[in-house]
Amino acid sequence: MFDGTQTTTPDGGGDLARLRDIYDGLLARPPAPPGNEALAELAGMARIFDLDADRPPAEVWRDLRAVLTRQGGPAGEADATPPPPTPSLTIMVVEDDPAMAADLVEVLVEAGHDVIGPFSDGAAAATAAGLHAIDLALVDINLAGDGDGVALARTLGQSWDVPVMFLTGDVAAAARHARLAVALVLKPYGRQDVLRAIARAAAGGAVKT
Repeated sequence: MFDGTQTTTPDGGGDLARLRDIYDGLLARPPAPPGNEALAELAGMARIFDLDADRPPAEVWRDLRAVLTRQGGPAGEADATPPPPTPSLTIMVVEDDPAMAADLVEVLVEAGHDVIGPFSDGAAAATAAGLHAIDLALVDINLAGDGDGVALARTLGQSWDVPVMFLTGDVAAAARHARLAVALVLKPYGRQDVLRAIARAAAGGAVKT
């Protein structure tokens, strides 16, 4: 169960520190903006956190930095507020950590969703996507084996029109590939983080309900 004790994360704090190195110059006086590619990644990542990206970059980064810092803190600390109700969805789970995959399935089933998987590699998940009607895929961005989560996200979107929610502690990778996801949950996470992200994606129309 996600009880606030989940601690598995591939250097999430280090990746957050690298993003701060890139973007904190926006908050300096005078500001020191990064390059155009970094600004595009900033806007993309803001959108998958449902933040208004059509603002000055400094404002976008200020809000996004707060979100990343909060979610990158101790898992479960924001679990007290229940997520809004979400209609039952068919959700694919792609996670190569067996314990985390089992926990995800349990949380989703308890919330009333149907689950396809879990799958530990992208190839099996891509094959299954052709056999099932899937509303949303929860994908670990750094999958081991033949295909990573980024490649799988492209396949799910381009071939099957399946929206993807990234699960990751690799914040820098999430920023680079934000355009491939409709939502993002940072590891370590609590059960409410996952359910809130699903509810946010559904409410915003990114997931057909």
